[in-house]
Amino acid sequence: MASLPLGRRRRKLLRLQDYDYTRSGAYFVTICVKDRVCLFGEVVDGEMHPNAYGEIVQAVWDGLPDHYDHVVLDAFVVMPNHIHSIIILDAETTTISSRDEMSKRHGLSEIVRAFKTFSARRINELRQCSGVPVWQRNYYEHIIRNEESLNRIRGYITENPIRWSKDREGPNNPAVG
Repeated sequence: MASLPLGRRRRKLLRLQDYDYTRSGAYFVTICVKDRVCLFGEVVDGEMHPNAYGEIVQAVWDGLPDHYDHVVLDAFVVMPNHIHSIIILDAETTTISSRDEMSKRHGLSEIVRAFKTFSARRINELRQCSGVPVWQRNYYEHIIRNEESLNRIRGYITENPIRWSKDREGPNNPAVG
């Protein structure tokens, strides 16, 4: 195994090896703001109040099915320094007509990359600071394997603003900010 230059850490692989992320299925996705800065608004009394940046994030997320016809959006929440979502890749909703076109279908990582790129570009236009990173390089995903898990994760996403003050990523955690 080749060594890395001094001061560089090997990035931890977060995706399952040999899993095809273009497959139909439901995925729980969490994407964090770079350095976990509270950029998208604030939680007051257990309710998220997005600012203009948070509204951009919501609008770009909501627009994903307009660009990817096999994407179905489920639960979603913008938090001050991250988002949680359930995204469903559904071969049944796609308008692809040939096997060759099916092989070009975008997988989860391409969809997340596009979301991060488009939302960051629009946020930076508003901030008047081109090219400044908005998102962490990676994202967390979990393959949702059954209805029970899907419903549990939906509840987690829906209740996330209520738990914000106790969240390890929240403002009351001494390790954040």
